Amino acid sequence: MYRSKFSGLGFYVPSQIVTNDDLAQLLTTSDAWIQERTGIQERRHIIKGEDTTTSMGVKAAKQALERAQLLPEDIDFVIFATLSPDYYFPGPGVLVQRELGLRTVGALDIRNQCSGFVYAVSIADQYIKTGMYKHILVIGSEVHSAGLDMTDRGRNVSVIFGDGAGAAIISRSNNNAAGILSTHLHAEGIHAEELCLKAPGMGGRWVSDIVADNDPNDESYLPYMNGQYVFKNAVVRFAEVIQEGLLDNALQVSDIDLLIPHQANLRISQFIQQKFKLTDDQVFNNIQKYGNTTAASIPIALTEAWEQGKIKSGDLVVLAAFGSGFTWGSVMIRWE
Repeated sequence: MYRSKFSGLGFYVPSQIVTNDDLAQLLTTSDAWIQERTGIQERRHIIKGEDTTTSMGVKAAKQALERAQLLPEDIDFVIFATLSPDYYFPGPGVLVQRELGLRTVGALDIRNQCSGFVYAVSIADQYIKTGMYKHILVIGSEVHSAGLDMTDRGRNVSVIFGDGAGAAIISRSNNNAAGILSTHLHAEGIHAEELCLKAPGMGGRWVSDIVADNDPNDESYLPYMNGQYVFKNAVVRFAEVIQEGLLDNALQVSDIDLLIPHQANLRISQFIQQKFKLTDDQVFNNIQKYGNTTAASIPIALTEAWEQGKIKSGDLVVLAAFGSGFTWGSVMIRWE
């Protein structure tokens, strides 16, 4: 059985920076209020007409391909994780295939929200290990700004999210001592409505219903989050799934060289850091600059950490995510 590795990384964020003070011009909020609760200082929003979920994913993918020293024709499969596709259908996987000029390889779309990239990496890992594919393009990309309610009604959610994309090339490796060691995935659908967007769809109302009613008080098409409940579950599941990965590989917390958690809330990351007694050098956070970019947050952070020299050959790198569903997971990597 083969081992899979990260052979190339890339990310892209829009040029438009939206600070907390910018949001305070639209909402009843403040820089201090947002930073105290989330740690976020600014985020990126697309300029309409310049960026889309797909176009950002393509830009991140081109960077990852260049760094992996691969050509588009080398890619055997595409996995695209997002909750904000360009179209209701088809998903962005085939759009990336078109834009990059890939062969008629398979394209899979993942809908696991904040856990999307971890789920996508796990799937890629299985395909590589079985020998079915040699190089898989994995993308996480999100455009949140187009769906946020920039009034006081939506401020608890709207201040958190940003736009961006990250990409990775997962490739076959013959080095059994390095690469992806294991992945661990979980879900608990009983909590689905604690973090969700109900419409359009059977869980809420279809577009035709929304248009027909034309109700300014209709909130079915706006994201809902039970913040405190999500936080309480997140800190428990983050800790569990990190520990699960360590135990599965006979490793200790002290073996972790770098933990890259999903960038949901800086307070969650700090809670996990304190629980595991990790130093600042052992945990990478960039939510301060980009906000929560859901499926894009881990590949953006992973790429930045690598660019800054925080990841070296032989390092134990741990990815962990928790989000809507509830879904959560971890990836244990011995960096090659």
